[in-house]
Amino acid sequence: MAIVGAGGVGGLLAVMLARVGHDVRVMARAASLRAIRERGIRTRGPDGEHHAVIARASDDAAELGAVDLVLVTVKAWQLAELGPRLVPLIGPATLVVPMQNGVEASEVLAGALGEDHVIGGVCRVISWAEQPGEIRWIGGTPSLTLGARQPAQREAVEACAATLRAAGVEVIVSAEIERARWLKFQFIAAYSAVGAAARLPLGELRQDPQARGQLEAVMHEVGAVAAARGVVLGAKAVEKTMQRIDVLPADATASMHRDLVAGRPSELHELIGAVVRLGREANVATPVSAALYATLEPLERQARAR
Repeated sequence: MAIVGAGGVGGLLAVMLARVGHDVRVMARAASLRAIRERGIRTRGPDGEHHAVIARASDDAAELGAVDLVLVTVKAWQLAELGPRLVPLIGPATLVVPMQNGVEASEVLAGALGEDHVIGGVCRVISWAEQPGEIRWIGGTPSLTLGARQPAQREAVEACAATLRAAGVEVIVSAEIERARWLKFQFIAAYSAVGAAARLPLGELRQDPQARGQLEAVMHEVGAVAAARGVVLGAKAVEKTMQRIDVLPADATASMHRDLVAGRPSELHELIGAVVRLGREANVATPVSAALYATLEPLERQARAR
């Protein structure tokens, strides 16, 4: 199997899968690639410290070769450029699992790699690269929700789920993967944007009345956009998402938040920016999301200019 991206999610999954004996190949670049070739990947989290040597690591998919399973863990903003470069990984029965935030990753990858290969995926884990090849994670067990985007994929999705479960990943197979993607979007778009604008970790964010109100407002806007696009999240979706907010680790921050604070390009356009863009396309007003996007967009512009 190939892991595309060796950051917090990709590095963690690579180690989990390699530890149970899978032929794991990693597509990475620059400092991450050098670290993996020299030292492998090390993870540190609630289950202790673990290390895996990665036999094949490259920045060229052709050097990794065709595989059975591709887990794509790079940031959403990288997919348009990266997708066509992943073609050498694809064989007749290869399954591609997008793990990006947002609700457009499957479609972007399917455009480059073929509708038959790409399924729907939702990833839930709080993890990051402390330095190249060194992954830190906190909170609960890494969790994935997978779902077929067409009936012929269902058997392969079940096989993929079994493989990941055997490596210690919590996996749910959903018959409503589009709804699952939007429910994650409802959470991560709000959490990322409000946290980044306030520069607060989750514990402080959820205790601040103004920030809490913004979180709920963005979630309602996402629900309205989803409904306009034919995806019904349910009357209690915001309440359940806020319940999740209230039990996550107090020191948690979203990757978009961390990227913007560090001056790196982020998923701003694919998260809160997408709420505004998709809302405009569906004639749904998103004033709170639009205000947050306007506040954060200059930081994104500066990061990309660097």
